[in-house]
Amino acid sequence: MKSLDFLLLLALLSLPDSSAVTHTLKYFYTASSGVPNFPEFVIVGMVDDVQMVHYDSNTRRTQPKQEWMKNVTEDEPGYWDTQSQIGVGHQQIYKGNIETAKQRFNQTGGVHIYQNMYGCEWDDETGEKNGFDQFGYDGADFISFKLKEGIWVAAKREAEITKHKWDQDEAGIEQLKSYYTQFCIEWLQKYVNYGKSSLMRTELPSVSLLQKTPSSPVSCHATGFYPDRATLSWRKGEEELHEDVDHGEMLLNPDGTFQMSVDLKVSSVPPEDWSSYKCVFQLSGGKEITTTLDKNQIRTNWGKPGVRGDGEDPSNTAVIAAVAVVVLALVLIAVVGFLLYRKKKGERWRSEGHSEVKEPLKPNPN
Repeated sequence: MKSLDFLLLLALLSLPDSSAVTHTLKYFYTASSGVPNFPEFVIVGMVDDVQMVHYDSNTRRTQPKQEWMKNVTEDEPGYWDTQSQIGVGHQQIYKGNIETAKQRFNQTGGVHIYQNMYGCEWDDETGEKNGFDQFGYDGADFISFKLKEGIWVAAKREAEITKHKWDQDEAGIEQLKSYYTQFCIEWLQKYVNYGKSSLMRTELPSVSLLQKTPSSPVSCHATGFYPDRATLSWRKGEEELHEDVDHGEMLLNPDGTFQMSVDLKVSSVPPEDWSSYKCVFQLSGGKEITTTLDKNQIRTNWGKPGVRGDGEDPSNTAVIAAVAVVVLALVLIAVVGFLLYRKKKGERWRSEGHSEVKEPLKPNPN
């Protein structure tokens, strides 16, 4: 798969859930073949779209990615050793899986990616539960499990062999149903409880107006907010503007908060109308933060207005910070890009031991 495809898929996966009360547990298993300088097997675990564990075939260890995940050992002694053993077991299984997939598609060499995305979601208000289990090969759907119907759906002709075999395994299907509706939900609730101070926190941003030159657009820049379920827009009165407005992408700050900006072309705005233009930031479910378009509030790198007495140019500082964040984001994408091929809700974190699987493409049902 091309690197651009991975970037697009990563962006899709990073989109926030629409419901603030729906919690998700996701796991991404990725086996690769022919990829230089990259682990042949990787596991990424996420709670509410926040990565909390990582395993790869180079370290052969499952490691916490959030400080609050270290608390799991208080209730589950030996948790990390057990999960590392599970990772090693899956590493061998998925090495066979990708070879079987290559045979199904009559392939030998080249770069190939075999992935499994699975897990569950739980609405803490309604109690509604759901689970997902999907396999992909080289960036395309291969086979997926329909929980309510209890059947496998082949997305490719090459997956029909697997579908027929798995559909006949009634015991395995019942185990999967039990896992997604009970076991996975129980662990999701545990993880949410461990990380509630972080997962459920909200941080409001600092909002600034920036402008490079008198003829440049005015950029409304919001930084330091959390979570990423937020909007930033320009309004004239009560009307949201779409023309002469340019939305920047949302970026991750080094401290885990987020930043974004939206530009407004002010060259055609009469000076007497400036006060009717406002930049509006809103965190999902929260109050709006409005900033009026005011020349006296704009930070610039031209003339005296907006330049601090200490000689530091705030707009330059913001640009440098934004560039640093972009570089950091690209590094992170390079590391995890191969792991994600499309946004799907769900993951299955198995805490039991695993036996060898005779059919390489068959997932462990526990």
